[in-house]
Amino acid sequence: MPRPRAIVLTGTIWGVLMLLAACTGDGEPTLPGAPSAGAPARNATTAPLLPTTVDALPELDPAGYQQLLEQLEGTPVVVNFWGSWCGPCKDEAPDLRAAGERYGDRVQFLGVDILDERTSAAAFIERAGWTYPSVSNPNGDVRDSLGFLGQPITLFYDSSGELVHQRQGAIGPDELRDGIELILASAP
Repeated sequence: MPRPRAIVLTGTIWGVLMLLAACTGDGEPTLPGAPSAGAPARNATTAPLLPTTVDALPELDPAGYQQLLEQLEGTPVVVNFWGSWCGPCKDEAPDLRAAGERYGDRVQFLGVDILDERTSAAAFIERAGWTYPSVSNPNGDVRDSLGFLGQPITLFYDSSGELVHQRQGAIGPDELRDGIELILASAP
């Protein structure tokens, strides 16, 4: 028995509306306890260029990045280059969150968002639940100036500001922990 046209049309409209609703977000849930917009950043130290909120995302160029690293000398630092559109960056985000929560009072974590728009980056930070700050580098020239291609990249600086370990590609929890322990050994 054929279905009445009104039911077919209603079903089609309902299906289109559901599809549109599904496409408006990226389908990724926000982690419980994720910081809200403007939440204070968990910083292990203070520095004039260091953001004090998790989603401030001030724009830095290569010179500004180097200046910030100089300001952070005396504190071990983990820098992670990421983009909201980057699949491997999404994969490693929970491990970075956990490490930031565990070590964030002794190690300064810093995200460098590259090739991204501010609203997408802020939404990614909230979904990831990061409590540490990130800076923005929309054209990727900070990453490029360090001789890297692609992302994610995680850099480990000891308390004297020396780069002692680096990982290009998504970092796993064991390598992240080992890198952090390495730079903590240099702390006064």
